[in-house]
Amino acid sequence: MKHLLKLQDLTREEILSILNLADQLKFERMHNIQKDYLKGKKLGMIFQKSSTRTRVSFEVGIYELGGYGLFLSSNDLQIGRGEPVQDTARVLSRYLDGIMIRTFAQQEVEDLAKYGSIPVINGLTDYAHPCQVLADLMTIREYKGSFRGLKMAFIGDGNNMANSLMVGAIKTGMSFAIACPNGYEPDAKLIEWAKANGEVTITTDVKEALKDADVVYTDVWASMGQEGERAARKKAFEGYQVNKENLSVAKSDVMCLHCLPAHRGEEITEEVFEEHAKEIFDEAENRLHAQKAVMVKLMGNG
Repeated sequence: MKHLLKLQDLTREEILSILNLADQLKFERMHNIQKDYLKGKKLGMIFQKSSTRTRVSFEVGIYELGGYGLFLSSNDLQIGRGEPVQDTARVLSRYLDGIMIRTFAQQEVEDLAKYGSIPVINGLTDYAHPCQVLADLMTIREYKGSFRGLKMAFIGDGNNMANSLMVGAIKTGMSFAIACPNGYEPDAKLIEWAKANGEVTITTDVKEALKDADVVYTDVWASMGQEGERAARKKAFEGYQVNKENLSVAKSDVMCLHCLPAHRGEEITEEVFEEHAKEIFDEAENRLHAQKAVMVKLMGNG
């Protein structure tokens, strides 16, 4: 494991190894056990998309590991003024020990890794959100004990979250179902991969996807950069809501997750959100622990 660009690149064993280390780091933090795993290491954090959880969790995480995080807005970098990504990658590799980037195009992340000589972490692209899904998997295992035999259902847009959740579910042995309107399905090649490697259901029927689900996940209908489509999407996703009536067909002990921020009253009701708030905010906290584990794996000295 040289980078974290997308979950498809990782084996099941690598994913579980990250989760095991994340559990250890969470335990150490809870018990005030300080270990400078990344003493003196420097992480450059490139943000072409703004963030709350990604910014704070990476900055706090590298600090707690004994390293230093350098916030790099695209407004402050030549990459925002047309410098080729391959040049940026080669320059930053001379200064830093790792790069986290939150951007639009997956190719930009892939090119940073290709032309640089230091680990690259995908903090989010329009295609994938591996850091979030590692935190999600960590949370599911905390609540359910294991992944074996579980069904994950995703309700909403087949976006970067759906792409990465589908891969994460299949890689860890869960079945995966998604309910979305026609034209809003996950990436076609990923669906093909998932069906060849596990149990996958793609449907327009919310209750078909939710039937006997152990884990239910949703996300906003209009992601960052899609604000101009908000009205059209709100109409398209009418009925694709995680609410009590739709959840009635899921398992009685179903857990509900959301990557946040949530638009209560749209993709999830206020009632369901608050009923599952502990799970959702444990999930948000686990971004810190999962990303610390990724940084130790990629930037540590073994």
